[in-house]
Amino acid sequence: MVFGIPIQSLAFQFASPGPIFIQLGPLTIRWYGLLIASAVLIGVWLSGYLAQRRNINPDLPGELAIWLVVAAIPCARLYYVFFQWPEYAKNPAEIIAIWKGGIAIHGAILGGILAATIFARVQRVSFWQLADLVAPSLILGQAIGRWGNFFNSEAYGAPTNLPWKLYIPPESRFPAYKNVEFFHPTFLYESLWNLMVFAILLTLFFRSLKGTPRLKVGTLALVYLVCYSSGRFWIEGLRTDSLMLGPLRIAQVVSIVGIVLGLVGLAWLYLVGRNLPDVVPADRNQWENETKEQD
Repeated sequence: MVFGIPIQSLAFQFASPGPIFIQLGPLTIRWYGLLIASAVLIGVWLSGYLAQRRNINPDLPGELAIWLVVAAIPCARLYYVFFQWPEYAKNPAEIIAIWKGGIAIHGAILGGILAATIFARVQRVSFWQLADLVAPSLILGQAIGRWGNFFNSEAYGAPTNLPWKLYIPPESRFPAYKNVEFFHPTFLYESLWNLMVFAILLTLFFRSLKGTPRLKVGTLALVYLVCYSSGRFWIEGLRTDSLMLGPLRIAQVVSIVGIVLGLVGLAWLYLVGRNLPDVVPADRNQWENETKEQD
């Protein structure tokens, strides 16, 4: 019983309808690609809207998005392939088959950071200011993108008999689980977690417009880093397909590093009272609304 409701009535089962959204002759549109494209478009719009609310050029996020896509998607794929090299070494042609899944968000983030740093230097704008505008869009995009794993029947968790469970077809199961049908829907756990982080970031953003609290440049990006990494750490522990380096789950190691860096950065901003290192010093590129009255 949960709140007086029989637990059986709360049960629901996930089963992917398949990876293909629509097929018209030689043209195949897969759910994975469709979701990534949708996440990018929504993210560009949202970042532009947030920039406008901060009296910042709303075209900047759109221009940055081109750089991010060019850098992030290949880096996400290369990161995944690197840690799965024995598998791809047997069939190198599969390396470019990104539409079948197999990208790592940590690789995308590393590629995105590199691209954003170069973009900020070229445009002579604050890297952290851009990061604050992109962070809500990024976590929302991750929440959307996780459903691509659902349609591909990948990135699932350990076997489970919980009322909520994910059916994985035999051809997508690991050899050790050939006789197991239901698994933890880790894609759902992370999608819901990311939506919660998205709500936190938007709440902080809009409250800061009223000056309660007045956020320093870089705060939203660091809160994203801490919150996302915290959720990813525990969810990764449930997965059966983690990228490994010896006995270590790579995503958990990277998550710990992300949590530490995020907390150190927040302490630097609010306890030490210093600005974060930046391409353009933050004191030359503060949020413009700090000196302008909001509508």
